[in-house]
Amino acid sequence: MEQTSRWVAIQRNPRSGSGLRQPLLDFVRTLSTLGIRPRLYSQRERLDASLADPERREALHAIVAAGGDGTILDLINRHPGIPVGVLPLGTENLVARQFGIPREGAAAAGVIAHGRHQPLDLGRIDGRRFAIMASAGFDAEVIHRLHGRRVGHISHTHYLQPIWKTFRTYRYPELRVFADASAAPVRGRLVVVANLSAYALRLGVVPTAEGCDGWFDVRVFQRGSAFQMLRYLYMVARGRHDDLPDVECFRARRIRIDSDAPVPLQADGDPVGTTPCEISIDANSARLIVP
Repeated sequence: MEQTSRWVAIQRNPRSGSGLRQPLLDFVRTLSTLGIRPRLYSQRERLDASLADPERREALHAIVAAGGDGTILDLINRHPGIPVGVLPLGTENLVARQFGIPREGAAAAGVIAHGRHQPLDLGRIDGRRFAIMASAGFDAEVIHRLHGRRVGHISHTHYLQPIWKTFRTYRYPELRVFADASAAPVRGRLVVVANLSAYALRLGVVPTAEGCDGWFDVRVFQRGSAFQMLRYLYMVARGRHDDLPDVECFRARRIRIDSDAPVPLQADGDPVGTTPCEISIDANSARLIVP
């Protein structure tokens, strides 16, 4: 095959998911056969230095996140305007699932070589950007507990103890949600502000979110107790929670959440402090390479 000057910068996150190496090896080999030179970086500073070179930047085909959703967002934030490809190596890989990006290394390389550029909205929560969703309440408390004890790679089993402890101890403080210019809040105990519909464990918490329409899709779960969380989870699993009278569903471009006591916040699976917070949307502010 004729060689070209095109190359991709692959940012590997060694902490993502189970740390499997074979998909990454297949990905690199396949890119080479497709006439795209792969360059693997495990250190963020080295990748940043390479992209600061105008000649290398001119020949760049894409930057690739070889990791989970956090790796994708890290690249988007550090290098705005450059198309981002994905080799899904994380635990959930929600962005990849949303857009049908395969986990197999060879197939993912084919997407990088022949895929299209998909505009993607990004959210901001107190200045920090996110791609998938932000939330306040029970699930954010689980994330805070998980990251407080995280060491190395994580899997679904690492969530079990934080979930159990949160069920036992969380007090469900009231949250007040102000949408756009509304002066009257929607009150609830768990708030999910979604940019994409993908959610952990394949749950359809906000099935209407699209990620490229300039809007957040919001769900406010209004009752608070361990029993109510289990009830909501059951209804989400059945796809019937949007019909419940104690679940508020609406769209907005700007959200403000406050509460009398600090309530944990999370964005794309990472802890981001506590309430109060401001959440806004940056429409079409990133580009993904998708099938």
